[in-house]
Amino acid sequence: MVIEMPIKVQSDLPAKKILEDENIFIMDETRALHQDIRPLQIAILNLMPIKEDTEVQLLRSLSNTPLQVDITFLTTKTYIGKNTPTSHLDQFYLTFDDVKNRKFDGLIITGAPVELMDFEEVDYWEELTAIMEWSKTHVTSTLHICWGAQAGLYYHYGIEKKRLEKKLFGIFEHRVKKRRTPFVRGFDDIFFAPHSRYTTVDKEDILKNKDLIILAESDEVGVFIVLAQEGKQIFVMGHPEYDRVSLDNEYKRDIAKGLPIDLPKHYYPEDIPGQRPTLVWRAHANIMYTNWLNYYVYQVTPYEL
Repeated sequence: MVIEMPIKVQSDLPAKKILEDENIFIMDETRALHQDIRPLQIAILNLMPIKEDTEVQLLRSLSNTPLQVDITFLTTKTYIGKNTPTSHLDQFYLTFDDVKNRKFDGLIITGAPVELMDFEEVDYWEELTAIMEWSKTHVTSTLHICWGAQAGLYYHYGIEKKRLEKKLFGIFEHRVKKRRTPFVRGFDDIFFAPHSRYTTVDKEDILKNKDLIILAESDEVGVFIVLAQEGKQIFVMGHPEYDRVSLDNEYKRDIAKGLPIDLPKHYYPEDIPGQRPTLVWRAHANIMYTNWLNYYVYQVTPYEL
């Protein structure tokens, strides 16, 4: 049987229809039950405000592998955002209490719009730290994204985030540092990725810890990918999963709110808002997520969870 991209989700998840319209194959529960293989169990702790957008972006990014992937979406119990209907959360999401006795092959912890707060001030910080502690024993590899990466570096390694003078916003060039590491296998020497954040971590703080390895960085935005414990914990400072219009939507949102915001850098052709942005980062985003699933999840996870 030829398997194109078997990500398994609930049959009525709205993101499934969107991705199918893009000619991306999503496996529904019925078909998955008839395949005689063990799917990878991947949990996604979705902390982003508009959860449906993040669902589409991450499922698209996980779509380029022949491995069957069974997705479990998680949300926080201690904080319920206002941007996603409760009915959607009730139908498609679980909380940590629902899964804390299960084991997963992989976990993704997304970014969150709480960067300007101290970690301990975030409503769900205690719940998040419980999940990160649980991941040490119940997850084969955890991938932290943007604020999730800063939170993970702070919790696991005590590395503080630093506030930037203004929002780091746009598409930026990065360089691969450790080409032999499987996580960046197939990357070009130079690649692009989106960033949208008000805080960062200092390279010097990363280098002080012998357990952390910098895999990619940027002259403009600093450290981008950090590997720990041979890939049991991975930290990605930007949003490689963002789609073509994510930064455009964020720019228009901030303008509408009257927030001080510059044009996203290296994004609009000729820096003209409204021009269709050129998509220059998706290929490497797809490679990154495929490498994570293959080399840090599938190749090392036990058959019996």
